[in-house]
Amino acid sequence: MPTSSRLALAVHTLATLALHKGEPVRSEVIAKSASTNPAVIRRLLSMLNAAGLSQSQLGQGGGSLLAQPPEAISLLDVYKAVENEQLFALHRTEPSDACTVGKHIQHVLQGPFTRAGEAMEGELANVSIADIVRDIQKLAKRKTA
Repeated sequence: MPTSSRLALAVHTLATLALHKGEPVRSEVIAKSASTNPAVIRRLLSMLNAAGLSQSQLGQGGGSLLAQPPEAISLLDVYKAVENEQLFALHRTEPSDACTVGKHIQHVLQGPFTRAGEAMEGELANVSIADIVRDIQKLAKRKTA
């Protein structure tokens, strides 16, 4: 059961757009930075565009831009734009009623899973793309000093 890398790639994409400060960025540039295929970035950009987090400029010199200031985009906004799965899902099929564990596990897990999801969402809501860019710039300065 692999976890999705969409959130990390979407944050990478938006941080790249933020660092280009209003200059359109082509998906190939972002893909090279993220070491992935440009088609993967274009799919993510489509989701980010639909959520109002990025926008596309067509034509020569076109590319993608942030649709909002980086301070206004939280990691929770990004998560909701690109992840369509529940963070913690219960069984895909109903467990067996013939077993004590099977009979009660879904009810028992619901509370901790809900609290964990709320904690994660709270943490993501407190971090913006501007925060991510600031941390990247701090690390970059430290590495060159």
